[in-house]
Amino acid sequence: MTRLTLSLLALLAHLALPCAQAGDFLTDSSGKLLVRNYYFDRDFRSGSGQSQAQEWAQGFLLKVQSGYTPGTFGFGLDASAMAGFKLDSSPDRVGTGLIPYSPTTREPNDSFAEAGLTAKFKVSKTELKVGQVDPMLPVILPVMSRLFPPTFRGVDLSSRDIEGLTLRAGRIDRINLRDSTNWQPLQVSSQFGRFTAGAESKEFLYAGGDWAFDQGATFSYYRAQLSDIYQQDYLGLLKSIAVGPGTLKVDLRFHASREDGEARAGRVDNRAYQYNLSYALAGHTLAFGQMHMSGDTALPYLAGTDVNVITEGSLVSEFSNPKERTWQARYQYDFAAAGIPGLSALYRYIDGRNVHFSGAGGDNDETERSWELAYVIQSGPAKGLGLRYRQGHYTSNYFRDVDEQRVNIDYTVMLF
Repeated sequence: MTRLTLSLLALLAHLALPCAQAGDFLTDSSGKLLVRNYYFDRDFRSGSGQSQAQEWAQGFLLKVQSGYTPGTFGFGLDASAMAGFKLDSSPDRVGTGLIPYSPTTREPNDSFAEAGLTAKFKVSKTELKVGQVDPMLPVILPVMSRLFPPTFRGVDLSSRDIEGLTLRAGRIDRINLRDSTNWQPLQVSSQFGRFTAGAESKEFLYAGGDWAFDQGATFSYYRAQLSDIYQQDYLGLLKSIAVGPGTLKVDLRFHASREDGEARAGRVDNRAYQYNLSYALAGHTLAFGQMHMSGDTALPYLAGTDVNVITEGSLVSEFSNPKERTWQARYQYDFAAAGIPGLSALYRYIDGRNVHFSGAGGDNDETERSWELAYVIQSGPAKGLGLRYRQGHYTSNYFRDVDEQRVNIDYTVMLF
């Protein structure tokens, strides 16, 4: 965060606090501490180079949110702080995304920390945030799949003044990656050489909304622009339908992406068609989905975030390569239906074919099989403590085969 931004937020806080004592600034405030222990082991079963990425880390994520000062125009402040500690790692096992390490010596940090501040302003049901922002949208997904999520510097505007309609818009100019403590320029994800690595953008812009137009149905449209790299339009539809004794959920997604301005990362030409159908009954949920990449390039997304595809939750690949055809099947069981609340299990199979890369033809394929078991303690002194184990096996004829294990233990302490 720049010195100018910090000075501005400090001044706003100083001006607001005198009137906060009589309003909801303090009485509506909340604070919580997430304690996360994470073990990550990615074992490369084929190919040359580093044979294993294996690390174990402990993290603490503190979030404090104020209420708003009274009156038509409300002001508030949010703050966050993260601290991570190495429990096990070495220069030959770095790169899991859990712990920062030196690019020259590859020595992992023993500890790392960062903090962020957000000023927020509210009129009716419209809210503006300035400083560290954390949008969670179809065109930008800072999912917490490691010790910490990535954070962003910018402005975020949301409005819920129209019933059933949520509008969002924002601008981001820097990202703090999940295994970093520094603000960095924005880039497009260039895994497997999909786009020109290192191409930077000065801003990421987004606008759109979600419309709950019917009971159990939501339509979404968003427009995103990584300036001088790519533009993207997104359409989505979620609909839940009672079918017999269970519930059918329909999930439709479509991305249309093209290059923007100077096209610093090269050509962008992608249309991603996706659907996922799931049926839930008495603790069982069975799902099937397909994804089709059309155009000459992969589906672009902001580096350091996750991509919004139906294979979300996959461990190694997101299956969004040029011209790729993917299908997936998933089974999940909630053991609450068998009298064991808090326990759940999941198995997923994903198959991708017709993967095209420059110079590699179009006969490439990839497959991932994974399963997970999760349990949240329901009562007693450790109530709310969550344990999750994930294991996956990935094979491909254009990348290295991978066996992967992840174990994380999460506990949230409500401070006030």
